[in-house]
Parts: sequence; C-alpha cells; structure tokens
Amino acid sequence: MKLEQYQEAIEKSNIVSKTDLNGIITFVNDEFCKISGFKREELIGQNHNIVRHPDVPKEVFENLWRTIKSKKTYVSTVKNRAKDGTTFYVNTTVIPMLNEEGEIEEYIAIRYDVTKTIELTEKLRAKEEELENLNATLEERVKKQTFELWALNQTLENRIKEEVEKNRDKDRVMFQQSRLASMGEMMGNIAHQWRQPLSELGIILYKIKKIFKKSIEENSEEEFLESYENAKQVIKKMSDTIEDFRNFFNPHRPKEIFLIEDVLHEAMVMMLGTLKKYEIKVDIQTDENIKIKGYASEFSQVLINLLNNSKDAFNKKSLENRIIEIKIKKFDKSYAMITFKDNAGGIDEEILDKIFEPYFTTKHASLGTGLGLYMSRMIIQNSMKGTIEAKNCENGVCFYIKIPMYAKEEITDE
Repeated sequence: MKLEQYQEAIEKSNIVSKTDLNGIITFVNDEFCKISGFKREELIGQNHNIVRHPDVPKEVFENLWRTIKSKKTYVSTVKNRAKDGTTFYVNTTVIPMLNEEGEIEEYIAIRYDVTKTIELTEKLRAKEEELENLNATLEERVKKQTFELWALNQTLENRIKEEVEKNRDKDRVMFQQSRLASMGEMMGNIAHQWRQPLSELGIILYKIKKIFKKSIEENSEEEFLESYENAKQVIKKMSDTIEDFRNFFNPHRPKEIFLIEDVLHEAMVMMLGTLKKYEIKVDIQTDENIKIKGYASEFSQVLINLLNNSKDAFNKKSLENRIIEIKIKKFDKSYAMITFKDNAGGIDEEILDKIFEPYFTTKHASLGTGLGLYMSRMIIQNSMKGTIEAKNCENGVCFYIKIPMYAKEEITDE
C-alpha cells in the first residue's frame, strides 16, 4: 500500500516515463503529456526520441545508453522539443530497473521542469557579455578622449602664448589664463565626479552577481535587468562627463539652444556624490521649457562652481540642516532668472563686492585659484549676454543670474 502511495506521489510531482530495453515508451504520466504537448496514445509505443531535440549531439545519447546499459543511473539536464516545436529543459534521472536475476527489465525516467531557469541563465549570460563589452568600449573611449583632451590642452597653451605675444590686452590675456587654470580644476572634478559613479558601478556589479545566483533559484529576471540598466546608465554618465569637459575647451564649437532645467539636471548628476557626502539637500523649483542660447557645458560649469562654493562654505560650519535652493523662473517676459541660495552663513560684507575679481579667494591656496566666480561671470556676460550678482540674504548668500531667453525669431548670433 505504501509503495503505491510513493508511486502516486512521484507521478503527481514529477514528469515520469517508462521505456522497454529498446527505448520504446510503455508509460507516461499526465505531467509528461502536459510538457511535451503529446497525448498519451501518441506516445505509447513510440521511441522515446520523439521528444529529442535536434540540437543535442548524438554523443549525449550514446553516453546515456552506455551508462544505463551498464546498470548505472544517468543524471543530466536534457534539452527536448515539444510537439509544437517549442523547446523545454528537464533535469532527468534515468534508472535501470532490475529483476530478481539482476537483469534489466525496463528503464524509468523521472524529470522536473527547469526551462525557465535555463532560459533565464542564458539571458543573464548574454547580458553579462553585453556589460563586459560596454566596459571594454568605455575604456577605449576614455583613452581616446583623454588623449584628445591632452592634445587640446597643448593647443590651448600654444594659443595663449600666441595671444600674449600678439595682444597685450590685460583682460583678454587674463581670461585665457583663467580658462587654462580652470582646466586643472576641471580635471580634478573629473576624478572627483568619477569616484561616486565608479563606486556605484562596483556596488551594482556586486548586486548583479548576487542576483544572478538568486535568479537561478527564484527566476528574478526583473531585478537583474533593473541593476543591469542602472550599470549602463552609470557607464554612460561617466562617458558623457568626459565629452562635456572636452567640449568645454573646444574653441570652434557653435552656440546651442538648450533647456536650463536639462543642464541643471546634468550638473546635479555630476555633483550627486559630493552633495551626498556633505549631506547637502538641494530644493529645485523651475518653470518648464525655459530655453537659452549659449554653451551648455559652460553654463553647467557655472552651476557646478556655485554648488562647490556652497559645499566649501558648509564645510567650514557645523550645520545639521544644509540646504541649497535653486529657482528657475521667467522674468519680465524675455528673461530667465536663476536664483541660487544657501544657508551657509553668507559672505562678509567687506569682501562681497570683490568675489568676482580674478584671483580673489577666501579659501586656502590648496583649495582654489580664485578664478571660479570670475570665470562664471565671463561666461554669463560674454557667452550668454546676461548678468550675475551676489547678495547676502537669510543666513546665506544669494546669486541672481539673469539671461535672455531664446526667441524663435532670433536670426543672428550676437
């Protein structure tokens, strides 16, 4: 009685079939019919290779028969084909059944479905290869663009020397020098801004490894794909960072039309690691679709410079609630007004009117050159035909940037 109960339990929870010594099917249970798509009467009397997949090498089946004919149990994961042509995978155990004389009477095969696990494993392997290719491509792009940046740096140095020799105009020379000096700061920014995404990428790849192991058991494909897409985004942001910095120093680039909120978003992404590290909260309020004309990479550098200045100011004080407020609004119909405000204590009134002067800084010499705000003002005034000013307000400093909005009827570039 118990033997019959055991047999019933196995048949209801597994895919079971029996064959004679020649591999002719003598019995199949309902689960076998269900996964194969054949009716019982279509299977009984047929050779078991009716579900054999043509992709499986004949050596596999030669090994199977060699094993079970030697009265040993065969265990493997087998690729089969259903009646409708679809593929399914089963973990298979084939047991030779012996009579009292020790001779083989028949073969019993007990299987369970692992199709989803195998398919997910193949998808994970493909995604892993794609991710490796992305990493390899990124490395090559970094090398190429780093070389281009170095070459551009050499070109800029030569241009500065030529301009100094041809024209002794103090402001022009100073602006060129500030751009060259700023390159060093920006190269430092690249290294700083890459630390966070590289850390994030490491965490994501570690999570992918854990998810891969977990997915084999739980088929959590969605969690893996989410981590995989996050990794690709981090890699893209790192690549875009190099491109943005390279374009910043390109002397022949044309002006472009862009949304302020898009550039602000890019600047926030680049500063995300720094802001988190110093526990700075940024509150952004913006009107939609405010377009201006200029150089997006330069405008991004203005915003990053203001964020860095606030970070340095916060770092000098032990404030628990560190807040930066950024508002982007339409002003007087034809202008965009960007208000940048922090609560880091403000600037001494005696030096407030000097902060936009070249080489003026309140920081230690190792922390800045005093060219950040000077260069920001040059960008706003010269490249964007706007204005920037600073005032102390409510336990902090406020910067007001006013820039003409882009109008479709504009034809010439002033």
